[in-house]
Order: sequence, then structure tokens, then C-alpha cells
Amino acid sequence: MDRKNKSHSTKILKQKIVKKEDIRTIASLAKQGLITTEEINVLQPVVDQFALAMTHDMQTLIDRTQVPHDPIAKQFIPSINELIIAAEERDDPIGDQLFSPVKGIVHRHADRCLLMPAQICAVYCRFCFRREKIGSHAETLTPAQLTAALDYIAQHSEIWEVILTGGDPLILKPMMLAEIMQRLAAIPHVEVVRIHTRIPVVDPERIHVDLIAALKLMQPVYVILHANHPKELTEQARAACARLIDAGIPMLSQSVLLKEVNDDIETLSALMRSFIKNRIKPYYLHQGDLAKGTQHFRTTIAHGQQLIAQLRARFSGLCQPTYVLDIPGGYGKVPIGPCYVQQVVCHAEGEHVEGKSEHAYVITDYDGNLHQL
Repeated sequence: MDRKNKSHSTKILKQKIVKKEDIRTIASLAKQGLITTEEINVLQPVVDQFALAMTHDMQTLIDRTQVPHDPIAKQFIPSINELIIAAEERDDPIGDQLFSPVKGIVHRHADRCLLMPAQICAVYCRFCFRREKIGSHAETLTPAQLTAALDYIAQHSEIWEVILTGGDPLILKPMMLAEIMQRLAAIPHVEVVRIHTRIPVVDPERIHVDLIAALKLMQPVYVILHANHPKELTEQARAACARLIDAGIPMLSQSVLLKEVNDDIETLSALMRSFIKNRIKPYYLHQGDLAKGTQHFRTTIAHGQQLIAQLRARFSGLCQPTYVLDIPGGYGKVPIGPCYVQQVVCHAEGEHVEGKSEHAYVITDYDGNLHQL
């Protein structure tokens, strides 16, 4: 890129973000033609309990003729189904509170912890596992609370990785984000920062040079992009991701398996291929958590395993995420994909056969054929 064009590109990225009309009320949804006026009173109790927010970028992706079945609409437009609370659903489905020694910290695993500087997002997903806390009680850590959280990290030398999440940490102003990154960089035992975000797809203009400069104050930094449908990877979103990657910040993906959004092999494979095409490595595919009012989004684990098996059979190894379940109660994530190995007994117990071990393994290949080893 020549100097003139580079200067022009930098100027564009440094332009002040133009505020577009976001949706944060039921009335705004009706104004945009995303619900009928008759639905306002029906859906208001849903929004009273679980916060509503949808950016202009996401609104423009919705096919109005397909609402409420459009895959973007399903993720962000409230549904009366959210007031149906299943017996197994919980306020804190993954047990954050059990492992929160100070405000803003969740320390579940010895070598890493979550740092949640803000409980705010640009969009509020209707299936969010933190929906009881995010948005409805939106707040940012006070300076004193942030210092206490960072002091906790500094006092625990086993913490090797800090995961910035929330809320969406990239909704913070670059100056605030830079302060956090600088203070983490000053802690010797913190060697990696991971950032979980939806911003590059839901509000891509926020990924500008000032924000990128803030992230680069700590090395290495990994950005984990949350996207659930290939429609989300618009030209603007792809450009935002490219700005991060071209700045030397690796990106991985995480998605949630959602009924009638991405729970078919065509959509799921298109999503994973879109990530790879844009230099984003598929990382996690989450089984839906037991958050209150989200039963209508959850598939069965058996269906998820079937999809993962199809993905493995038909598509490049680059396109394979790890299918995981966050065990309710705070016991952490475990892989729950299909098993391809079965141990079997070769001969009767106690009987010795020359040259044979007592056990063998039956391996299932990607076509479903069995092979004994």
C-alpha cells in the first residue's frame, strides 16, 4: 500500500464512530417493523425481565418477511417463550458466583481467570447464560473495584492467562481498555490475555486504530469472536476482523448450538468455513446452557454429536470446533463430541493368548466403518 492510500485508510479508521439507531425498547422494535403493535404488550414483560439491545448492523441483516424465523431475528428479538422457565434452568447456570472471590473476577481454573470489567453488551442475545446479570443490571467496575480485581490477579502467581469477558469488553472506550491492558502487562506471571467479544460482527466500526492500539499494549492477545450464523460475517464484519488479524492479533471463534438457527449441517459447515476463509480458527461450539427461559433454543446433546460427526466426515480438519458443555454448577467445560474409540475384551478373563493383549480397540472411521486394533 502506498503512503497516500495508507494515510487515507488510517484517516477512515480514525473517524469518529457515527451513532446509528440501535434498538433497546419494545417500541423501537415495533417502529422498525420487527414486531407488530399488538405484540408490544405481550413482549414487554419479557424485556422487563431480560434486557433488549440490537445494533443497527444486526437489524439490517434481518429478513422482515421471515420474522420471527429469520436466524438473526431469533437471536435478538424477544419471544414469549422466554417466560417459560424449565425446572432444570438456573439463575447462574455455570456457577460463576461460586468462584468469584472479588467483584469482577471468576477464578474457576488454577492457571486462568475471568476478568469482567463491564456488564454491558452492544447486543443482548436471547440465549445468554449471564442474562440474569448482563444488561438488566448493567454496570462497569468502579476504579476501586477494578483495582481490587487486578490486585487479586497480581497476588495469585498461578494465573497465567486472563480472559476479558463480561459483558463485552470491547464496548469499553479505548482509553479504559488501554489502562486495563497496561496494568495486566505489568503483572509478570500474566503471559496471555484472551478477549471474548461479539463487537466485530455486531458493531464493526468500533474496531478502529485506537482500540487496536489498546489491545497491542499486552502480548500475546487472542480475540475470540462469538458468531452463530454465516449471515453475521458481513463485508463490514470481515473487514473489522481483518484489521485485528493484520495487526498481529490472532482470532478464534466460539458459537452456540441453537435450535433452528445453526443446528443443521449446511448452516454449521458454512459458518465454520466462513471463519476459516477469514483467518479465524474455529474453537468452541457450545451446547446451550441452562439459563432461565432458553429451553426453546437448546438442542439435545445427541443431535449436537450427530452434527459434529457429519462435520468431521465431510469437511476439513481446519473447520472442526470442539463441541463442549459447561457442566452446571461450576464444574467447567468438557468435550462432549462423538466418541470414535471403544475398548473391548479380546478373550476370557485370565486366559492368556500368545501375542495378544487382553484388550483391543474398535475404531469408527468418518464413514461409520469399524476397525479393530
